Amino acid sequence: MKKDSDKKIALFAGALSLPFLTRDALRKNGWDVYVVGIKNFYDPALNPDLVVRIGGGGCAARECKKRGIHKLVFVGALGHINLSDIRPDLWSVGVLLSVLKHQRGYDSMAVAFNKALEKRGYEIVAAQDLAPELTFEKPGIQTKTKPSKSDEHDIERAIQVSHTIGIEDIGASVVVDKQVVAVEAAEGTARMLERVVEMRKHKRKSAGVFAKMTKPGQDLRIDIPAIGIDTVRAVSAAKLHGIIVNAKTCFVIDKDAVIAAANKAKIFIKAI
Repeated sequence: MKKDSDKKIALFAGALSLPFLTRDALRKNGWDVYVVGIKNFYDPALNPDLVVRIGGGGCAARECKKRGIHKLVFVGALGHINLSDIRPDLWSVGVLLSVLKHQRGYDSMAVAFNKALEKRGYEIVAAQDLAPELTFEKPGIQTKTKPSKSDEHDIERAIQVSHTIGIEDIGASVVVDKQVVAVEAAEGTARMLERVVEMRKHKRKSAGVFAKMTKPGQDLRIDIPAIGIDTVRAVSAAKLHGIIVNAKTCFVIDKDAVIAAANKAKIFIKAI
């Protein structure tokens, strides 16, 4: 029989609705969730048990130790944090030094961060592993609309390009309509799609695909890919015909609503 401590977990919450969904799913699955809001990012409606600033990990570490919590999960948007704005406490200095040694890209920093926490006795858990119902659990078409033969060629190309930019840790998203229309860089997915909307505002017929794929070797315990209704709206506005994501590793914010919105817009969603 597992000890009670095995079902204790601290959820570190960034922005948007994903922390709410993850907290509720974990509790439904029997977890005792201690919610830590990250200052300037978390939604106050989350009503966290503790609020810490970026660099204030010492306070969170003490509280977790007091409560016998060794498992940590990180969800919610933080954007691209400017390291020069971080004022670490003494506990966080060691973690930050480990991260600063691995600044070749965003993913390498995330890996270094996880390893630094593990050395301090914590287990970093992927939220989607504990709450798989928040993803597309099975590969395949998730919508009434199906991809055409032309779409399938775009899908193949988008996956190939996503793999290439992912290896170089450039970004996770790409738009393909016979040719590569856009790739994500430091601007983020939303800004990339805004560019595509502007470029294609005079296009009459929908064609092409948007892909948000896992990067090769990406540590999915932090920086989890996600799509939501806003993604569907942006893809529709960009006159694209489909969305491609990874099954089991990409969060879908309000899955039923996302599928309904895609069906209404006659956009297909394919999980691979």
